[in-house]
Amino acid sequence: MKRLTVADLVDKFSLKVLTGEDQLHKTITQSRAHRPGLEFVGHFDFFPTERVQILGRKEINYLHKLTNDERSVRIGNIVHYHPPCFIVTAGEEGLTYLTHYCKEEGIPLLVANTVETTSEFVIMLDAFLLKNLAPEISIHGVCLNVFGVGILLRGQSGVGKSEIAHTLIGRGHRLVSDDLVVLKKLSPRTLLGTHDEKTKEFLALRSIGLLNVVRMYGRKVFQDETRISLDIHLTKWQKDALNNELEHEPSFTEYMGVKVPSIEIQLQPGRDVAGLIEAAANNWYLRQSGYSAAEEFMRRIEADFARNENE
Repeated sequence: MKRLTVADLVDKFSLKVLTGEDQLHKTITQSRAHRPGLEFVGHFDFFPTERVQILGRKEINYLHKLTNDERSVRIGNIVHYHPPCFIVTAGEEGLTYLTHYCKEEGIPLLVANTVETTSEFVIMLDAFLLKNLAPEISIHGVCLNVFGVGILLRGQSGVGKSEIAHTLIGRGHRLVSDDLVVLKKLSPRTLLGTHDEKTKEFLALRSIGLLNVVRMYGRKVFQDETRISLDIHLTKWQKDALNNELEHEPSFTEYMGVKVPSIEIQLQPGRDVAGLIEAAANNWYLRQSGYSAAEEFMRRIEADFARNENE
């Protein structure tokens, strides 16, 4: 299981540590934060104790209105479960009592010095947790964003993946990762492609060497991540292996249980593979909108046949 620490959150969101400086090594394993509400009135049946706990203006105002004895009970009931940390988004004024209980239980109490609302902060925090705690694998290939479509290029070493990626970059598309692609499963239907930091911005071309595409062509040719929508397998040309059906049966490649539409493109000198990849990306967009060129063609054929029968 992947883990983050409370210290990672402090660094990422520039959080102020009010107490628990020696507990920032605590691990975080849940990809969503929680705002306690029912827990303050004693309902703990579904309390997600392993989540980061967020206290916004609503929660802090409620605690401020309680008597000392009531606060002791309400806060004591929650800190008893030892969540990884508390993050307050309503400023640090009047938090002496909360600091006391967190210090007693060894729970980090953090303050977000942010202009965002609590809801906006929770959205950003959840997105960070989801990406960094998502299951992931690394595969050999190239990841690109073509016309806004995340594409994974696969094929045997030396087949020309990086060279094709270079051509697509020259046509205005973006590189995400070359050689090693990190795939993260964000949901049962969502796969994110990114790099492993070491390969960030680099493209390796045989006979040329290692290129930093951002230094050569500008920031616009690179992006950190993309949702994978197409898996394209590049293979060597095989005579008579290609067919001319109007529309191929859909095929998929599965990564960590996520099915990605897959196509095969055979390579041959003089074949515009980059253009075919652009066509595949645009065709994917049309399919998402419910359009099929093959179905429209067949409707035209059927309409023409019907007219001829009526003449």
